[in-house]
Amino acid sequence: MTATTRTLGRGGLEVSALGMGCWAIGGPFWAGDQPCGWGEVDDDESVATVRRAVELGVTLFDTSDAYGTGHSETILGRALAGRRDEVVIATKWGNTIDPATRQLTGTDPTPAYLRRAVEGSLTRLGTDRIDLYQLHLNDLPIPVAADLLGTLEDLVEEGSIRWYGWSTDYADRAASWGEAGPHCTAVQHAFSVLHDAAGVLAACEQHGLASLNRSPLAMGLLTGKFTASSTLGPDDVRGIAPDWLAYFRDGRPVPLWLERVAAVREVLRSGGRTLAQGSLAWIWARSGATIPIPGCRTVAQVEENAGALAHGPLAPAELAEVERLLADLRAEPVAAM
Repeated sequence: MTATTRTLGRGGLEVSALGMGCWAIGGPFWAGDQPCGWGEVDDDESVATVRRAVELGVTLFDTSDAYGTGHSETILGRALAGRRDEVVIATKWGNTIDPATRQLTGTDPTPAYLRRAVEGSLTRLGTDRIDLYQLHLNDLPIPVAADLLGTLEDLVEEGSIRWYGWSTDYADRAASWGEAGPHCTAVQHAFSVLHDAAGVLAACEQHGLASLNRSPLAMGLLTGKFTASSTLGPDDVRGIAPDWLAYFRDGRPVPLWLERVAAVREVLRSGGRTLAQGSLAWIWARSGATIPIPGCRTVAQVEENAGALAHGPLAPAELAEVERLLADLRAEPVAAM
């Protein structure tokens, strides 16, 4: 492990300390009338973004069959063609999808569906194995999730997947797979300056699991590009925000959260970092298990995020100052996609 790499849990895979989240490059999709994507995307720009990430040293890419109902996986596979052995691919399953209508149609936590889902992801990604396969049902009851472990171990034995994990914001669920799953190596959960998920992080550290951090930039709020007058369209998940998304309402940033960002802006920008880079540096400073996976859909975004690697974690004094400023202002759970 170096300043720019981390170990992916007890699996031992060395990956870049920064991953790239691929939710946004899936384009629009819905659950009924609820938008779940981030608006229209340019597939060529998405491909260029992934390839630029690889050039900048990013080796971990996280997607899901739900993102764009398979489109994100397809684009990621296209972008990584010829470079598969240079990278680590993480994807997820558990939601049922209709690619023809771009609709999420429900969930299926059964072992039989797990086998169908992994074959679908392998085809779309254009690969013969998935490095990290993650359960994408945040609050699935622990006994139901436990019934999947045998099939996951079989898939490891067969070579379809190498390691697996759970995308969950619940510490007890994270711990249950950490204890019972021999090839469980990671938990993905919401984690940012505005949402310090100490319980899940502790479970990861206790069981030797990587902490993959979704929403590390608080759905874009920690990029600094939003003001009180910013608006987002109806095809963006933030434009018609579901209940779990605390940072935006009616297509606008919530003023309270803008105030919290303002409170820590200068500390995070210390040492020549941008606000986004400082937010990623805070995550690295919190624990050696953390690997933030900010979403990107443009080359400019991935260049800024990857620039955080050169700065490394916040210094202990900077971390302590952020904690002082935000001690009473931590968020409720957010963004489980």
